[in-house]
Amino acid sequence: QVQLVESGGGLVQAGGSLRLSCAASGRTFRNYAMGWFRQAPGKEREFVALLNWSGSITGHADSVKGRFTISRDNANYTMYLQMNSLKSEDTAVYYCAAGDPVSYGSSWSLTPRYWGQGTQVTVSS
Repeated sequence: QVQLVESGGGLVQAGGSLRLSCAASGRTFRNYAMGWFRQAPGKEREFVALLNWSGSITGHADSVKGRFTISRDNANYTMYLQMNSLKSEDTAVYYCAAGDPVSYGSSWSLTPRYWGQGTQVTVSS
């Protein structure tokens, strides 16, 4: 059974930082690329970032480039999203996902197979 468990969400002021974590089973972590999506109220879920097992495939959405960084600790089957310089428009439920990387020209995204339950991030202005 695939389990993805997020943690680290919360309330932060604009300009602040948060780090999200996603704990996964070993089999999931080895077999799939891992990524983050987010969904703001009234909007569709959108891709944020991905990273594969070896680190050879990585990508961040244009809206978070230079502010957010995805990383993974393969020894502990944990993925992270470091979020700096947070803006009010970053307010959303953030979801951890495991799936397959997909290429769009020079950029990458993730086709999810499995989802976590989500963690709320609220940025106050």
